[in-house]
Amino acid sequence: MTADDLNDRMDAMLAAAGADDSRKPGLITVRTDDWIHGGIGGVRATCKALSDGLRRRDVVIKVSTDFQRALLSRAEAGVRGEPYREPLPRP
Repeated sequence: MTADDLNDRMDAMLAAAGADDSRKPGLITVRTDDWIHGGIGGVRATCKALSDGLRRRDVVIKVSTDFQRALLSRAEAGVRGEPYREPLPRP
């Protein structure tokens, strides 16, 4: 998954969600090895505060050996993606 792939997926998810917040992007999951070894094609994250965690376009990123690369909706992510924010525009 490259940065453009992720942005395309996020934009498509936002467009399909319309006014339904539960269908908006809620969590990005990444396998640890992919994150460490750059296997996600230049996806950059921000962290304004430790309590915010890593984010891309204001969507939470979780990194774990248990995860595969995925973009989950808020409904799929549940509390793991909280606190939810409106996704930022494409950089």
